[in-house]
Amino acid sequence: MVYTFPEKEEGMSQTRTIASVGEVLVEFVSHRRNCSLELISDYSGPYPSGAPAIFLDQAARMGARTEMIGGVGRDGFGRSVVKRLNADGVGTRGIQFSENRSTGVAFVSYYDSGDRDFIFHLSGTAADQFETPFSLLDPAQTILHVSASSLGAETMRSKILAAVRQVSAAGGWITCDPNARPELMSDPSAVDAIHEVMDCSYCLLPSTSDLRFLFPDLSEEIALNRLLDARAEIVVVKRGASGATVVGQGERFEFPGHDVNEIDPTGAGDCFCGTFVSLISQGVPLFEAGQKANAAGAIAVTRRGPMEGNSSPGEIKRFLESAKPKEFTA
Repeated sequence: MVYTFPEKEEGMSQTRTIASVGEVLVEFVSHRRNCSLELISDYSGPYPSGAPAIFLDQAARMGARTEMIGGVGRDGFGRSVVKRLNADGVGTRGIQFSENRSTGVAFVSYYDSGDRDFIFHLSGTAADQFETPFSLLDPAQTILHVSASSLGAETMRSKILAAVRQVSAAGGWITCDPNARPELMSDPSAVDAIHEVMDCSYCLLPSTSDLRFLFPDLSEEIALNRLLDARAEIVVVKRGASGATVVGQGERFEFPGHDVNEIDPTGAGDCFCGTFVSLISQGVPLFEAGQKANAAGAIAVTRRGPMEGNSSPGEIKRFLESAKPKEFTA
């Protein structure tokens, strides 16, 4: 069965723009594991980053028309991100250059366990100082994707919620990756905002850790059913190395993980989401969208840098032809 974003009115164009509002930044990755970002280490970077930007970069690679709304400084970091997005086909008319604020920066290090430490420098940078140019988009023809980590910054939160309300009221569609990073979600208002966005989302793409954060007293299955009983028509549970579960309108697919050499998992979830939403928006069957998104997420972890693991349809096809999936375990 094919699942796509339904039309509100008969005869309405099927061509939609996938847009996102949020942080655009660069990232530096520590080569030293278990360093807690407190020990001297070699770092790679600046890598183009920001969860909404990674998502849209992958969505564009998969053939979607996209538009990023955010802010960068008029500096080398900002130019590097915008050049990368342009090269991959992302619409960047909504990215504003600040003359007096620098581009946002994040630092990340890994533990052998797979856990990560982040330090974000976003507040007071160009990353959270931009206007939302609604004239760029037709809200009724927009699929607005929210990476909810962006809701952790108060100034971005109001911009994102305004966009969500406008698109939803006009008959556009909302997709949401709850992406509930504790280091960005210390403000209860941010958690309230996540629930508001989720309550009006057509497609939800939580990770297993998101479900534990948002529904700490519920089992995964009960939490999933609660999401489906609300607004969502499609729910995808991302399981990292263990694969993914895709549920939509009476069908359920379980995708096992793939055996790959993990180098850098940051951005893999955004890559998964960008693949899935892009394909669904183009009318690709639910099983195929989930299978390819699962493969794209696996490819993403094999390269250092949050956007460096994004892949093309050809790369995903070749990966699936040679892949040896694990046995599925929920």
